[in-house]
Amino acid sequence: MRRWRLPRTRTGQRRLVQAVMAVCVLALLPSTWMYTVTGDRLRSAADVPHTEVAVVFGAGLWDGEPSPYLAHRLDAAAALYRAGRIEVVLVTGDNSRADYDEPDAMRTYLRKHGVPTERIVSDYAGFDTWDSCVRARKIFGVDRAVLISQGFHIRRAVALCEAAGVTSYGVGVDEWHDVTWYYGGTREVFAAGKAALDALFRPDPRFLGPKEPGVARALASRR
Repeated sequence: MRRWRLPRTRTGQRRLVQAVMAVCVLALLPSTWMYTVTGDRLRSAADVPHTEVAVVFGAGLWDGEPSPYLAHRLDAAAALYRAGRIEVVLVTGDNSRADYDEPDAMRTYLRKHGVPTERIVSDYAGFDTWDSCVRARKIFGVDRAVLISQGFHIRRAVALCEAAGVTSYGVGVDEWHDVTWYYGGTREVFAAGKAALDALFRPDPRFLGPKEPGVARALASRR
C-alpha cells in the first residue's frame, strides 16, 4: 500500500498550495453569499420595522418543553408582540413523531407569555430552515416576515426565506458563548453549503400539502 507524501519539487508544492487555497475559497463561498444577501436585513428588536408576521424556528425540546435556546426565541417574539411590532407568530418546527411536537410546545409557551391563541399559527412540518421558509410562502401565504433565531443562525434563515420569496428581516437573539453556541456557529459553516444549494435548486420541502388559511385568519382576528 502506497503512502501519500508531500511533493518534493517546488512546482509540486506550489500546485498543492494552490489546490488547498482553491478548496478554502470554495468552502467560504456559501458563507460569503449569505453575508452578501443579508447585509441590510438584520435588525435589533428595537428597530425592526412593523411587520404583520413573525416566524420562529424550532430549536429542540427538553422533556417536552422548549429548550433554553428555543425559549429565548419565543421570548423575543412575545416581546415584539407586546410592543406592537408584530401581529401574528408563525411557529414552525418538527412534529415527525407522536412523542415530539415542537409547534405545540412553542404555542403553549407563547400563550403563557401573553400572546393570544388566535394570534399563533402552527406549522407542523418545518423539518429544516428551507422547508420552513418555503412552507411559510407557499402554504401559509406569508410574503413578508420578521424571522427570529439565534445570531449564528439568523443569516441563513434570512437568506433562505429571501430565496423562497419571503421578504425578511432577521432578529438575532443574544446568547452566552457556551458550548452550544460554539457548536451552533461551527455547524453553520457546513450548513451554509446546503443552504446555497437549496437557494440555487429550490427543492420542494419534505412535506408540502394543501394551503392553510391560518395566517390570514389570525390577521383577520385583529378586527
